[in-house]
Amino acid sequence: MKRLATALAAAVLASSFATSALAHKGHAGGIQSAPSKAVKADFDIVHTKITTEDNNAIFHIAVSGKAGKSTPSKVGKLAGSSVFSYVWPTTMDPSVVGFDKGAGILAFAVTSHPDFDDTPLYDENGDGDRKNDGDLWHSHWVVLTPDEACGKGALKVVDIPEGAKPKLPKTWPGLPLLIDSPAWSPVFKGDTLEVRVPFDDIGVVKAASFDGVSAALRVNASVHSPLLCVVDVFKVASGKLNLPGKVDQ
Repeated sequence: MKRLATALAAAVLASSFATSALAHKGHAGGIQSAPSKAVKADFDIVHTKITTEDNNAIFHIAVSGKAGKSTPSKVGKLAGSSVFSYVWPTTMDPSVVGFDKGAGILAFAVTSHPDFDDTPLYDENGDGDRKNDGDLWHSHWVVLTPDEACGKGALKVVDIPEGAKPKLPKTWPGLPLLIDSPAWSPVFKGDTLEVRVPFDDIGVVKAASFDGVSAALRVNASVHSPLLCVVDVFKVASGKLNLPGKVDQ
């Protein structure tokens, strides 16, 4: 994970904080993080964990404010639009969820973006239109990699070059990115966010390490590679992005 730490080093310095020795009230285990006045409360991560129950992994983040309160402002077009995200970078190989082995850094993410809908198989708001739900918080698997074209030390969601035929999950949304759009709904309750994700082999989750990140991404203004860059890291749960979290601990 050295590449991941290097890729976000500058952003981490800008939003660094001390890890608290005390557990956030009501949230045990995982990565405990001290609140930061420098971070907007709904993205101020204070607790991150992944636990398992039968064949399900439960991804959990708690913040110092109300989780999911803020969503991006609509700009009216895909180009240059923003994405807000809560992210769990992991040590799991992308092949675990249907991408090519070694394709990059596999991360689970919960996102909101009012200018486009990348869950074409599902109608999250129940209005009969499957193409207008992007503003609602929803889940993804994404594969990340550093790319200087996004800015010094920045990450992007891995692009699919024209003509390339990578291995993709069945619920790939059709975008030229290594992204998956499963129907696992995030549950927001006060200061917490949780998503229950089923796995055929829960052992791969139990063996993984993880971290927690809140961040903003932006679609390239020319809608060209790199298509989706991480442009602002609000907070990193560990402070160093060294993925210290252990599943079920």
